Amino acid sequence: MINLELPKKLRASANQAHQVAAQIFRPISRKYDLAEHEYPVELDTMAAMVDGLSDSGTQKISGAAGGRSDEDEDPATMPVNANGGNMSALLNALETSWGDVGLMLSIPYQGLGNAAIAAVATDEQLERFGKVWASMAITEPSFGSDSAAVTTTAVLDGDEWVLNGEKIFVTAGERSTHIVVWASVDRSLGRAAIKSFVVPRDAPGLSVARLEHKLGIKASDTAVLLLQDCRIPKDNILGSPEVNVEKGFAGVMQTFDNTRPMVAAMAIGVTRAALEELRTILTDAGIEISYDTPANNQHAAAAEFLRMEADYESAYLLAMRAAWMADNKQPNSLQASMSKAKAGRTGTDVTLKSVELAGAVGYSQRLLLEKWSRDSKILDIFEGTQQIQQLIVARRVLNKTSAELK
Repeated sequence: MINLELPKKLRASANQAHQVAAQIFRPISRKYDLAEHEYPVELDTMAAMVDGLSDSGTQKISGAAGGRSDEDEDPATMPVNANGGNMSALLNALETSWGDVGLMLSIPYQGLGNAAIAAVATDEQLERFGKVWASMAITEPSFGSDSAAVTTTAVLDGDEWVLNGEKIFVTAGERSTHIVVWASVDRSLGRAAIKSFVVPRDAPGLSVARLEHKLGIKASDTAVLLLQDCRIPKDNILGSPEVNVEKGFAGVMQTFDNTRPMVAAMAIGVTRAALEELRTILTDAGIEISYDTPANNQHAAAAEFLRMEADYESAYLLAMRAAWMADNKQPNSLQASMSKAKAGRTGTDVTLKSVELAGAVGYSQRLLLEKWSRDSKILDIFEGTQQIQQLIVARRVLNKTSAELK
């Protein structure tokens, strides 16, 4: 029998994250939805809490960074079931996103770029960048989900890399202390030459061109960054600087194996928030949701609720599986994309349907339902759109290369 109960140490961390979501995020959720680009000062207190817990060895509250397992050692000596950093990060991202996903993405020192560092950095780099707030800059004006189309360049000049290019839709791009930038070290070698670089906020040649006004996650700043002869130290290239044409750019793509389940967790958290609110509304309206009566013999709204709840449960289990595999050093690219695709689609479906079923109150700003429907859309887009995830899944299942299946 499969035991789906969470390990005790993960429950404690998730409970902490839920308390943060309920007591800090929910009360200010609407405030920062209406005050786009205003920094949520309430997060400074939380950042101090996170830092203190980290220094004391306690699990992180937000865990947005993902990262390596607590048992980061030779797989041959690891326990059969390791429940480490990835599962903890996923659960904490889920709980804090239940509170407010925009605020979750704004937590200092817990950026998506930290997952990139955790995925491919050397031990020395992990030590050096272990306490930075890193956003991630991949997308450019000329492409979206096709990460191999990077045009930003990095040229080695003595002991420094010189970066040139433009990055768009950078989450926490203005507030973070560092940015993980994807750039090509040799455009003639194609995707194999794409590497990731850690660029400090104060690096010469790095500037913020503008902040975007968005449909949702308004509490989170989304920036356009310009790199104009931006100079960084030679050893700020993540992982190996060697270009391996045979391996392609699998190294930098490992980042997504960490971050896609995290984005899935964000969507799952928003989905659960919407389902809980909808259940209350339906119950107050006298609509009973039964698990003993066939759905087709229940009120139409109750049947729809049961369908959506089943999708939520499946998305949750897919994401947990992807994170567990990462903690146990198992290749999880397929599962990461499956979880991201399922959770992203479920989030948009459930939140929009909840607005519909709630009627006028669902469409108004009296509740957070309409906000969650706006926030959920980005979770089906960034870290790879629905279509890209389905393409990756198809390639893995059919054992096709990117050249064979486009």
